[in-house]
Amino acid sequence: MDARLKLPSLQQTPALVMLFIALVLGTAYFFEHVLDIHPCALCQYQRLAWWIALGLAGVTYYLRRRRILLLSGLTLTIIVILAGAATAGYHVGVEQKWWEGPSSCTNSGLNDLDINALKDAIMNAPVIRCDEVAWSLFGISMAGYNLLLALGAALGIGFLIRNAFRQDTV
Repeated sequence: MDARLKLPSLQQTPALVMLFIALVLGTAYFFEHVLDIHPCALCQYQRLAWWIALGLAGVTYYLRRRRILLLSGLTLTIIVILAGAATAGYHVGVEQKWWEGPSSCTNSGLNDLDINALKDAIMNAPVIRCDEVAWSLFGISMAGYNLLLALGAALGIGFLIRNAFRQDTV
């Protein structure tokens, strides 16, 4: 009896990716709607990357019988997930004050304003700030966990592609 772990086939990968992304997005919406931890603008951009990746994985699932379309779709999905990881990494840097974030969701850019411009900026400022950690666990913010999940997902998909080529089961 072979005790090795059986990896999913490459044709099963889009469905697994969709399931993983649904869990990630479900968790984000759970935090927002159940725990009342609302996303900032950078969080919304990170979610957008997951939604685009979900759509790509869905299209790839329906086109999975054609090898070139399957590989192209999975590659595009990896690229979008990595773009989301880059946004999450940027967000972590903003939270840690390593660099300034967009003036629309941080405290930057208000020092040189006159009183009327300052009042307008305060009245039109978003409620949720990008440079403050809304929630963390073990010292890692939600943006940090999103970065780790996105990198893990991209590596996992890449590993399954590599494994399929090694076994020539694409």
